[in-house]
Amino acid sequence: MKQSIFTIKENKALTDTTWKMILEGDTSAITASGQFVNIQLDGLFLRRPISVCDYDEATLTIIYKVVGKGTEQMSAMQAGQELDILTGLGNGYDLSLTGEKPLLIGGGVGVPPMYNLAKKLLAEGKEVSVILGFNTKDEIFYEEEFKALGCKVTVTTVDGSYGIKGFVTNAMDCEYTHFCACGPEPMLKAIYKASKTSGQMSFEERMGCGFGACMGCSCKTLTGYKRICKDGPVMKKEEILWEA
Repeated sequence: MKQSIFTIKENKALTDTTWKMILEGDTSAITASGQFVNIQLDGLFLRRPISVCDYDEATLTIIYKVVGKGTEQMSAMQAGQELDILTGLGNGYDLSLTGEKPLLIGGGVGVPPMYNLAKKLLAEGKEVSVILGFNTKDEIFYEEEFKALGCKVTVTTVDGSYGIKGFVTNAMDCEYTHFCACGPEPMLKAIYKASKTSGQMSFEERMGCGFGACMGCSCKTLTGYKRICKDGPVMKKEEILWEA
């Protein structure tokens, strides 16, 4: 974990409620796809955890949905403004487990961390398929970006306004060696039941500190209690215990 000051390079809307922010700063603490950052905002006590969409030596890209006071404040920010950010938080996806034909599944704001993961898997010569799930056509983002990387992309919408009608599980009849998923818990639970291989899932959870001190985001697993922010957010399919 590292605390750094980042400068906003770009902040633009992708949809009516989803925004993309590119920041410049020290990204050296980010070591794996699936990690997140924690952003300090003026006037708000708790930092806001946001997953990492992409990063390189000098820039960090995040995609966030405006759902409350914090993200609404972020959407009004302009290029040149600075943010105090904790980077390198949480664990990430283990690329060594994915096999030759990994399937990446993102639902809504669970889509962003799949982007850097896809880049890394493709760089290893793997055949990457991606399923992007949204409620409706107007919410879709990053379909073309994944295609530009060289991924085989399938989009599902709950209302059938674009792509396959239904949920991400309706598109999981493809051939794959391992899956990596991120999204709301009901989606992850459905993937767990529908999947035919092992996999890794990134959980969304309300967090206090974001680095394991407050124990506010603990969950029970087959190997004991784990903190989503510190021991997660990525967990292996085999260790997950679902509540009835």
